[in-house]
Amino acid sequence: MRGNIWVLLISIQLLCVAGAAQNPAKRQLVLQLSNGGFVAFRSETPGSQNLPDSRSLASLLYSQAFAGENRIIHRVITDSQQNVVFGYDLLVSADPMTKKFSLVVLPADEAFRRTFVKDSTPLRPNGPFATFPKSTTPQTLDDGDAVSLELLVNNDSGVKIVDVVSVTFDRTRFRDGGLESAPKDFTLDAVELAVKNYRLSINGTVVSSSKSTIGVTGALLWLYIPERGRFIFSLVPREGYEFQKVAVLDENRIVFTLNNEQYEWLSAASILPNGTWNLWVLHDTNYTPLFGSDKPLPRTAPKGPNVLDKIQGALMNQGATLTLGVPSRDNKSPVVVAPQRVMVGGADSMENLLPKSP
Repeated sequence: MRGNIWVLLISIQLLCVAGAAQNPAKRQLVLQLSNGGFVAFRSETPGSQNLPDSRSLASLLYSQAFAGENRIIHRVITDSQQNVVFGYDLLVSADPMTKKFSLVVLPADEAFRRTFVKDSTPLRPNGPFATFPKSTTPQTLDDGDAVSLELLVNNDSGVKIVDVVSVTFDRTRFRDGGLESAPKDFTLDAVELAVKNYRLSINGTVVSSSKSTIGVTGALLWLYIPERGRFIFSLVPREGYEFQKVAVLDENRIVFTLNNEQYEWLSAASILPNGTWNLWVLHDTNYTPLFGSDKPLPRTAPKGPNVLDKIQGALMNQGATLTLGVPSRDNKSPVVVAPQRVMVGGADSMENLLPKSP
């Protein structure tokens, strides 16, 4: 039956969890099968619509898929530093004559895991993937059908990370009216900033570095430093937000001084080519990280921990981590001192990061 979502009864239940091709995970990723047809992946976070930082969670996840041998597709969800959140294999067979697909979900292949870990230089090179514990029975799908796979589930809050896998012989089925997305008017938010393989210094001392080739992109960039809060960078001021024009963007580096401390955020590639630009900075001292155990700066009205703050510990129990920006382990790299667990990110709009000031 076309268009149905078949839910495979396979999931990882996380207790006490707060709830290549490469894309931000919320965007659809399409691969062509060797024996005909196409398969598409899209990650969703059902149950998170009532959480204040649900959109931030989606923006921290990245989607990757690799065509392997014998009709195997290796599927990996990572954070922006290429730390593995979840990985699994998919065996897909297509029959152009009957317009049918056969699909089997498998635990992540150990040989691929070792190769991916080596190439992506993650933080825990010896740790296993968080993956499914066993294989499913083969599922037969019609052209245009999809399956929904629960990767991570929070029983308390109902928050899930779900992969929707669709199959078809007609590539245009994966498009809305033949376009990847609806057209919109050009604004400065369409200009993306990008930081990759970065180094962060405070008062001339390197406090964090990352070798990630994925990096972070968006009309807005941000970084979080324990005991200092979050800094959000914009090319323009934003109505309703207390941005200050205190930073300069010079090709591959951002420099600014705040509270008598000088910051330099250096990217291996150009952040914004062609010129030197003023940057507006919002210092968000009340930011609470989605991932990690670091305590936020004091609030005027203290709150309990966000339900998603506990996901780090649960993922570590499954062999993955979402900690961002820890020091490089290259012996040739500059010595890195505290504070650690620096987090970085990007966003398309301020509404995805912070509600407007009253």
